[in-house]
Amino acid sequence: MTRYIKGVLVPRDEIRTMCQRLGEQISADYAEREVTLIGVLKGAYVFMADLARYLNIPCCIDFMSVSSYGSGTRSSGVVRITKDLDTDITGKHIIIVEDIVDSGLTLNHLRQLLATRKPASIAVCTAFDKPERRRINVKVEYVGMQIPDEFIVGYGLDYDGKYRNLPDVSILGDDCQGGSK
Repeated sequence: MTRYIKGVLVPRDEIRTMCQRLGEQISADYAEREVTLIGVLKGAYVFMADLARYLNIPCCIDFMSVSSYGSGTRSSGVVRITKDLDTDITGKHIIIVEDIVDSGLTLNHLRQLLATRKPASIAVCTAFDKPERRRINVKVEYVGMQIPDEFIVGYGLDYDGKYRNLPDVSILGDDCQGGSK
């Protein structure tokens, strides 16, 4: 399975430290308030589980499935919601938990959609950020780390449904992607 991996970009020790830092920051910012973490499936499931373990404030958890990729390596720009929330978020402090923010298109769409549901607040927490790939300016309150413009897999991130189970964040080789990022 790892024959298409060029190398490890972010080892699991750095990921653990990143999650602890973000958990402490969110806990301080929302002290004595309850938050609802909304994980964007499928990529954010591992990160959200790790992040939640470092929160020392009350939290609820829900998931949405939002896609703009299909089976390629670049965002299509067409956002589809394939699973909506199970809970009402009216009056709640929402933190959208993303695996990666690159073009900003999906996140912008999701943030606008959730705002129509009248939450008390909306913030975004992403494990990884690729600001040089932005096609639209989006606010991201909590950033785990900025990464270079490489196609990454592991730690919940995938290529065509594969590699999510890798414990480190790794760079996918061009031979697997058909020569594109």
